[in-house]
Amino acid sequence: MGVRADSLREVTTAGFLRAVTGEPYDVVVLACVGGAVQAMLHGLARATAGAGEVERGEAGPGAAANGTTPALGTVPAPGTPAPGTPAPGPAPGERPHTVCFAVQPSVPDNRAGRDYLLRRAAGHARLHPDREVLIKLRSKPGEHTTHIEELPYQKLVSRLPGGLPANCRLVYGHMGEVLDRTDLLVTVSSTAALEALHRGIPTAVLTDLGIREALGNHHFLGSGCLASWDELDAGHRPEPDRSWLARQGVAADGHYEHAFDAARERIAELLARPALPPIAPYYTTFTAPGYLPGILARYGLDVRGEPTGSGAEDDTAARGVRQVVRSAVRDAARGAYRHGVQRVAPVIRRLGEL
Repeated sequence: MGVRADSLREVTTAGFLRAVTGEPYDVVVLACVGGAVQAMLHGLARATAGAGEVERGEAGPGAAANGTTPALGTVPAPGTPAPGTPAPGPAPGERPHTVCFAVQPSVPDNRAGRDYLLRRAAGHARLHPDREVLIKLRSKPGEHTTHIEELPYQKLVSRLPGGLPANCRLVYGHMGEVLDRTDLLVTVSSTAALEALHRGIPTAVLTDLGIREALGNHHFLGSGCLASWDELDAGHRPEPDRSWLARQGVAADGHYEHAFDAARERIAELLARPALPPIAPYYTTFTAPGYLPGILARYGLDVRGEPTGSGAEDDTAARGVRQVVRSAVRDAARGAYRHGVQRVAPVIRRLGEL
């Protein structure tokens, strides 16, 4: 689902605060990283001091602007099968039970962890010769993607003792097409898990390497999907918790027509009030004196939430120059990073193995 914008523009922090406080917006949505949300809330709190404001949350550590843990995905596109609907594909008996291991470019971020996961996927295929195990890769060698893989599974496979069994292979392409023939989705923390859950496909979020923020699988606590390769080898099929699914935007009843009714009712209730309480961000100079000033300064605000001299600058020409410079520097840095990861790092690793 998508929403078409009436207009798009890039503004500074000061420009954002002026726009929000100077125009009759009913709802303001902050879809930023946590630090940016905190900075904008502090700026809005200062700019609207003594006045009512639109709905916002307390925005605690890692929280989104609505005061809840950020969802891992979005509402699937119209026409996608609803939860509980059997995955489309051939009738039973026309193809083997298919297990898809959806890999990630940077999780885990070390060779030992990636080697382990690859061995276990191959081991599952050997243990279940009647199954087909697909190792779904993000990109083909040499393809430029958002996330650069320093340790691509393609190279790890070439060094796997005994190689992959006949019923285990690497696959590429659109995740949706792979899920069309998947009976069990296995991953560490890929958002492919939500896509599979939306389709009603049993989904396992691996615990073999622990449940840690660095792996991202901590988002799935309480989901009912956490499992190990040992459990999967033994035939376990995780059952997702329906209330957890609903909190992540996966409609537990299989329909999205009324998924946002509660949000609409809440907004209508707030708009009907004569005024709202002042904005009260979670972080303050008392609760986080060693953290908050740096976050505010990064977004052009002082400790009171007021734009600084550099942040208050709103000259159109100056913004245009800054944008051009930022774009050029960003492109150069991205090119240097890709060259380092794809060309220099492999040479250094090979030299280290001599």
